[in-house]
Amino acid sequence: MSLTTRVLIGLIAGFLVGFALSGSTSPVAATIVAIAAPVGTIFINLIRMTVLPLVASMLIASVGSLASSGAIARAGWRAAAVALALLAAVAVATVLIAAPILLTLQIDQAAAMALRPAAAAAAPPASAGAPSIAQWFIDLVPQNVAKAAADGAMLPVIVFSVLFAFALARVAEERRDALLRGVQAVADAMQRLVAWILELAPVGVFALAVPLASRLGLAAAGAVVEYIVLVVALTLLAGVALLYPLGVVVGGMPLRRFVAYCAPAQAVAFASRSSLAALPAMVESAERAALPAVVSGFILPLAASVFRVGAAVAMPVGALFLARLYGVTVSAPQLASIAFTTVLASFAVPGIPGGSVVAMVPVLAAANLPLDGIGILLAVDAIPDMFRTTENVTGSLTLAAVIARGREAREAREASSLKPQASSRT
Repeated sequence: MSLTTRVLIGLIAGFLVGFALSGSTSPVAATIVAIAAPVGTIFINLIRMTVLPLVASMLIASVGSLASSGAIARAGWRAAAVALALLAAVAVATVLIAAPILLTLQIDQAAAMALRPAAAAAAPPASAGAPSIAQWFIDLVPQNVAKAAADGAMLPVIVFSVLFAFALARVAEERRDALLRGVQAVADAMQRLVAWILELAPVGVFALAVPLASRLGLAAAGAVVEYIVLVVALTLLAGVALLYPLGVVVGGMPLRRFVAYCAPAQAVAFASRSSLAALPAMVESAERAALPAVVSGFILPLAASVFRVGAAVAMPVGALFLARLYGVTVSAPQLASIAFTTVLASFAVPGIPGGSVVAMVPVLAAANLPLDGIGILLAVDAIPDMFRTTENVTGSLTLAAVIARGREAREAREASSLKPQASSRT
């Protein structure tokens, strides 16, 4: 039986037990909830334990490798610029669209208020009022990065990791490569640890679902269904409204050709829920489309490893959904934190099922949102993950087409500029 099936069984069983206990005042019901709640908290803490080393090591390894790519640095930098622009556009648009939609999500306010104590326990301490925009920018640069890490301030740690990776790219090659190999080993080990923790997900999700359903009743199930519909709909919208037009207009491919170019890898991604599993099909499509070797041999493998357009949709929707579920009002600076952290954290999504949900922890922490619901999102992630992985692959192929078209245009300009010089010499 697959992990996804076992997690779904745990979720359904937890909801059924929680629904049965909902409204009950018997000592047995109170005892069951009292036992389940700590187990769920331990599961969440296991995930939180891995987040900081996982995110920092993956960011340093991926950004450091990209920034130090040597002969292919020009293509790499252009790809990084386009990728960041795409991720920022998707994250900001998702926040702007999802926030008002989720405000219409009907959750009993008394039940939501009952969740606030758990939310307060899970979230980092917050000041009495929402921070100002100026203070938000000031807090991006920590006075002491070790203290920021100890305090659970993920956003400053992410910023430091990115800056450190760019600085590492300027170090002598033999020292840089040795350190990058070590950091990559840490990232690989943390991904293995996360995979082990996710094996406990059926038990953890059951323990999280019992108290949640006992507090919210049937409203919890309805809210989760609405979340799935919203995240899938926005994922499809990002592809139809942004990626396909970009591939056709900027990538220079007719629509029918672009659809055929993406379709084989999309099919593999949807079935396997793995961008890396779809990489051979992506490379084959790039070669069939006669894209330059630097694109098929460097840009696509790198994009398949770290470029996650789907995560830029899933993380903001998940964060805003949990805020609504727990009755937490999200301020403008918190919305900005969600969008900004999503862009950076998307580069650190581990290549495992449910990886985007695990990598959502820094997004929630940066906006002071509760982490209790991570297990619920993880439990229902199978369907969103299929669409999200397909979106990731589509984004990588779109990025490759855009970079290839830009490279062709630049080479054409350089060739035309050399012709007059050649004529004058003759």
